[in-house]
Amino acid sequence: MKKTPVMLIAVAVLVAAALFWGQNRNREQPDVLRVGATPVPHAELLNLIRDDLARMGVTLRVTEYTDFITPNMALMFGDIDANFFQHLPFLQANEEWNEQLVPAFGVHIEPFGLYSRRFDSVDDLPQGASIAIPSDPTNGGRALLLLQARGLITLGEGVGLLATPRDVVDNPRGFVFVELEAPQLPRALDDLDAAMINGNFAMQAGLNPQRDSLIIEYADSPYVNIVAVQRGFENDPRIMALREALLSERVREYINTRWEGGVVAVF
Repeated sequence: MKKTPVMLIAVAVLVAAALFWGQNRNREQPDVLRVGATPVPHAELLNLIRDDLARMGVTLRVTEYTDFITPNMALMFGDIDANFFQHLPFLQANEEWNEQLVPAFGVHIEPFGLYSRRFDSVDDLPQGASIAIPSDPTNGGRALLLLQARGLITLGEGVGLLATPRDVVDNPRGFVFVELEAPQLPRALDDLDAAMINGNFAMQAGLNPQRDSLIIEYADSPYVNIVAVQRGFENDPRIMALREALLSERVREYINTRWEGGVVAVF
């Protein structure tokens, strides 16, 4: 059927209205704050401060995600008002995300570590050991940079944060790198010699980064976990209330007691 100009205009209006509605749903309930988060430690910290936000007149609704892609897509489409799961290099690695989303504030570091069920020390890893690393560019690079910092491999000059196994120029122990999605890394410990695991997924698997890792990032890691929002909403009153509640002495004490170095507050 041939589309008339009137029909085309009507379709365009409907599409524009849908986009406007999706991007502005967060303004319809000004006292409600919808935050997407991965379970540990992010959602746990958010649930900890739910009553604090209520006392400031903000109703917190937390949606939990188990992957690193959906929370940013949900934020861009207006399904949530903020998310809390990622570090800044991860956000900046995607051009579309980096264009539309911005960090509101940083909260903590989850030290990245190397784990093994077969070996008790990094020195025990055999020649040709199989090591799983995250498949996403920023966390894969983070894993390789940590191995380089401990003198286990050498990366090409000027590689930066997005290093890949192809950038390894010296690998004296012949490590074999297996790239997997970050949530799968703890399960890889049953099949491979070791795995480089994000702190949140390590803790979800019952691992303590300080106690169980063979090597671990230092506390001055640049990979600070942030609360992200749509560009222009950094100073929304609900976000400012969330900042006040999360960056509190109560939350700092909870982090130190609950995770014993597996999560490190940056405030």
